[in-house]
Formats: sequence, C-alpha cells, structure tokens
Amino acid sequence: MLKSTLKCLTVAALLAATSLSAAAADYTLRATANSNENDEDYDGLVVFKNYVEAASNGAIEVELFIGTQLCSNGAECLQGVADGNIDIYISTSGGASGIFPYVQVLDLPYLMADDRVAEHVLQGDFTRVMRDMALEDSGNTIRLMTIGNTGGWRNFANTQRRIAEPADMEGLKIRTVVADLPQELVKALGASPTPIPWPELFTSFQTGVVEGSKNGITDIMSMKFPDAGLQYVTLDGHAYMGALWWMNNETFLSMPEDLRRVVVDGFYNLQQATFASPKRKSIQAYEEFVAGGGDLYVPTPEQKAAFKEAATPVYDWFQQNVGRGGEIFGALTEAVAEAEREVGSDRQADLN
Repeated sequence: MLKSTLKCLTVAALLAATSLSAAAADYTLRATANSNENDEDYDGLVVFKNYVEAASNGAIEVELFIGTQLCSNGAECLQGVADGNIDIYISTSGGASGIFPYVQVLDLPYLMADDRVAEHVLQGDFTRVMRDMALEDSGNTIRLMTIGNTGGWRNFANTQRRIAEPADMEGLKIRTVVADLPQELVKALGASPTPIPWPELFTSFQTGVVEGSKNGITDIMSMKFPDAGLQYVTLDGHAYMGALWWMNNETFLSMPEDLRRVVVDGFYNLQQATFASPKRKSIQAYEEFVAGGGDLYVPTPEQKAAFKEAATPVYDWFQQNVGRGGEIFGALTEAVAEAEREVGSDRQADLN
C-alpha cells in the first residue's frame, strides 16, 4: 500500500513538474521539416529541441511539426517564416531558390572536395554572408541560422552502364528537378536532362523515361530504386546536399541575449548532428546496394578532375544568369580556398 502510494505521489510530482515547466516557457518555437522521422532533418531537430529546452532551463519550448502539417513546400513554408506563423524551417537549396535564387550556389558541381572541406566552409563566414543577403532580400524577416546536410553527397546513378568519366554520360536521360542549374550541369556533361517529379521516378526508371539521376545513396535505397533497375552508382560527389535552416528574424531578435546564445548554440549542435547522420546511415545503404548486385564505382583523381573540367561552363552560367550569383560564387570559392589551406595544413601536421 505504501509503495503504491509513493508511486502515485512520484508520478503526480513528475506530472506537476512537467506542467510547471511547460507553463514557465517564455518562448515557444514552432519548427517544421517537410520530411519524416527517418530523415537527417528530424535527427537535427531532436538534438536542437533537447539542447535548447535544457540549456534555457525551460524558458524556451520547441514544438516539432514533421511533414506538411504547417506548410507543404519551400515557398509556402518560407512565407510562413516571414509572416511569423512558423519560427523555424529547413529547406534544400532547390526549395528556397524561388525566393533566394543564389542559394543554388550549393548545387554547383565539384567545388567542395570532401566532408572536411564542406563542413569547414559551412561553419565559417560563408554562411554569414548568405545570411546577410537573405535578410536584406526578405526585408529582415527571414534569418539563415545555419547550413547542415540532408543526405550526404549527390552522385550520378543510372540503369545502363558504369560512368567512369564524362564521356560515359553521353546520351543518358538524367532525371533533374525543374530548375535551370541542374539541367545546365547535365547538359554540360553530355547527357539529356529530363525533369520528373520525385514520386514518379521509380516508374520512370522502370519504363525507361529516364535512365539516371543525381541522388544520395540513402535516397536511392529508401526509395528502392535498384528494384526499378538502378544498378550503377558513381561516387563523383558533385554536390554536397546542403540543408538551410531558417528562422523568423523578429522572433530571434525578441529574445534576450542569453537565450539567443542558447538558440545559436542549439543550431550549432543541430548542424553537427546533420553532418554526422548521413555518414552513419550511408554505411548500411552502400552495403545493401552492393549486396543486391549494384555496381559502385569511385573515380580516380584524374577522372574526377575531368568531370570538374567538363562542368566548368556551369560556373559562368550561374554568375551570369542567377541574381547575385557572382557575389555568392565569389564568397563560396574564397571560403573553399581557405578551407583547403587549413584542412591541408592539419592533414600534413597529422602525417608528420
């Protein structure tokens, strides 16, 4: 009887504490991701929520809305952020390009060589430059908080043959989104860009409407594309799959400095989580692809250099055709050069 009474009292105390904690929150942040709980975006949000709520001692509560509960696409969601109906939203570069076209700089091919370089770039001043541009272009309503990762690296995959060098791309029908930049890249490499909605891609592989795509391995395996005939993946790593995390600027600035610091540190932890999550998830995905008979090819340094050389016309196209393209391209290439120097120096120090 005593144990039962104590148990009831303990449960009641916990419930009361939870209630008091919820009631004590001075700020409630509504965060959304148009994905699911198996996605890196969700991993990042869980880390963010737990850190911010604990570090703020309950002064900030974070509500998560996964899927399309609050909004269904990039334009709608970013408008929600600008209006203050949504506090935090994560988009791909494609999802934000309708409002901020220059974010497509993250899709330019072969600029960042590996994870160490990419992570160095995205933790530095390049992201702050893009933040200032977005604030200016949104009338100080939409603030870029950080750039993480959502799916690793984009690689070329197809149903027909191994792609070891640019000439192997000749004539292949490659699925792209309805955006100019990825189509320009595919054309530069000698293939035919074919815009296809994502939900139709599996059937399009089966029927031959398209013969290839440019995706990360976790997307390829989660969508079961090998069952539709996708059997060749080339790890050319032409684009780092950046995830842009946006926040309503007024909400952020309305907080006292100590809580803004908690939010900033929360986004740092979120970023680190999204850097790590694709690396872990890709291990099993690659194993499953190969076990199912898939051909996984890693280009030699010379072959990768040939891919980059073939794709260079895209850089000029971007700077000439995308608003503020030259400005953001210069910021990215400068940041990449600095990252390569520092990462190279660190590597050399560890080799000696």
